[in-house]
Amino acid sequence: MATSAPVHAHAAPQGFIRKYIFSLDHKVIGLQYYFLALVAVFVGMFLSLLMRVHMIWPTAILPIVGEIKPETYLSILTMHGTIMVFFVLTTAPQGGFGNYFLPIQIGAPDMAFPVLNMLSFWTTFVAFVVLLCAFFVTGGAPLHGWTGYAPLSALTNSGPGEQLGADLWITSIAIFCVASLMGALNFITTTLDLRAKGMTMFRMPLTCWAWFITAILGLLAFGVLLSAGILLLLDRNLGTSFYVPLVVVNGQVMGHKGGSPLLWQHLFWFFGHPEVYIAILPGMGVASQLLSTFARKPIFGYRAMVYAIMAIGILGFVVWGHHMFMSGMSPYSAFAFSIMTMAIGVPSAIKTFNWLGTLYKAKIRFQTPMLYAIGFVSLFVSGGLSGPFLAQPVLDIPLHDTAFVVGHFHLIMGVAAIFGMFAGTYYWFPKMFGRMMNETLGRIHFVITLIGTYAIFMPMHYLGMAAQPRRYSQFTELAYLQHLLPLNRFMTYAAIITIAAQFIFLINLFWSMFKGPKASDNPWESTTLEWTTATPPPHDNFGGHTPVVYHGPYEYSVPGAAKDYVMQTDPAGVAAH
Repeated sequence: MATSAPVHAHAAPQGFIRKYIFSLDHKVIGLQYYFLALVAVFVGMFLSLLMRVHMIWPTAILPIVGEIKPETYLSILTMHGTIMVFFVLTTAPQGGFGNYFLPIQIGAPDMAFPVLNMLSFWTTFVAFVVLLCAFFVTGGAPLHGWTGYAPLSALTNSGPGEQLGADLWITSIAIFCVASLMGALNFITTTLDLRAKGMTMFRMPLTCWAWFITAILGLLAFGVLLSAGILLLLDRNLGTSFYVPLVVVNGQVMGHKGGSPLLWQHLFWFFGHPEVYIAILPGMGVASQLLSTFARKPIFGYRAMVYAIMAIGILGFVVWGHHMFMSGMSPYSAFAFSIMTMAIGVPSAIKTFNWLGTLYKAKIRFQTPMLYAIGFVSLFVSGGLSGPFLAQPVLDIPLHDTAFVVGHFHLIMGVAAIFGMFAGTYYWFPKMFGRMMNETLGRIHFVITLIGTYAIFMPMHYLGMAAQPRRYSQFTELAYLQHLLPLNRFMTYAAIITIAAQFIFLINLFWSMFKGPKASDNPWESTTLEWTTATPPPHDNFGGHTPVVYHGPYEYSVPGAAKDYVMQTDPAGVAAH
């Protein structure tokens, strides 16, 4: 039986530095992760705007940036992808919301290892700073893409940015891996060992299941990427040949032989595909939580949802080869990876139909968190529908290096996960800051962001089918793509409007922190443990009182109950499903 005995208890901090900078409190650390990701997402969005503007007006001289040359474009592309994948999609859902709410939702006073928790954040922060430094060194940021394919990334003379900038990029990723491994150990131990009395595994909210499985994925995946990164640094700086075969660059024979560029692809994508689920699983958990809460119904098929999360976690490790159909792999291997890729769609479909089942004949409360949860499901389904096409080698090979793939993974992994973050922000903001966010601004932000997202990324599928290549810095002069320029122009305008709309969210966020109306302890009439404690939660989460759990997490519309919901801590005699 799990226990919440405070074997790791630490006193409430006294000074400013111990309270807000090097804090051991999981709630402060969660907010630090959240605001780090907020800074990172605006940096990443700015870089994406530069790319979209350059695609339409390739000769434009931009303020601050100046002229964007082809190599500069590739550097921007590399840094945009790296920042978004690692420091936004991985950092905010797991490090931010997970750190803040996992202990509270399972009835624990803190994470299992508070010092390790603090170290994991500050290690992540150092990784982010090291990555940004790549912009400012001689040669600039690397141009090998966020996937860092060798031998381009393994040779220091393969192009601008592939000197110190590339070393900083690899070092940043390695540091981030160490931070993620520390965080994953903490999440797993906390979930298994610190649950409150009565909080069995199958009474945990689906958010906790998502964070738990995500931590297991991170523990298994980031170690592989860390090893791959160390080998890449050795190739670049000590003359080893893990990834570099006998190769000629600019007419010069390199001092390497015997390495395999495909080894890097295998190691990277063995991490890379679980990373997709590290980004999206927390969003699935948040969507499940909110759809049940605002539909005022128990989640449809709770155990099926749990098993689907587990299945996604397991299958996520056996599909990495579908990123490599272009590499000349054996058709038998390609067939196996194709079958497994199609199979992973099954648990995702189970989750989707269960979400729809939860909404069926429900008395839905269309408040801003619920709008974003529905938006998450919409984007996840829209992005997921193009997945089976790319799972077929015969279709993936012509589509792989086109905008089709960019549209697919931005919808299903990028903006779907971002919508999960928005949903979590609007939902948990009252508990974190004791105030409500502005509902009108939230709705305006939702409408513009949802329409803008579809206007940017849905046309990419059509561009891909029309053979518009990805990663090209300039194609305005290509005759066979001339008829696609109006659509590209439309997408750029949509991107400008959508990015501008994010400042509505920013204003709402910071204005509401100080001026928003005071929130009650349970403004959404939710059932889980974070809504049983004070707002904001005290240092030990429950003010010295250890909660005892009697019910599951989604007891809504309970016949015979005094209200239309039953809290997890309500006595056992209260009616429940």
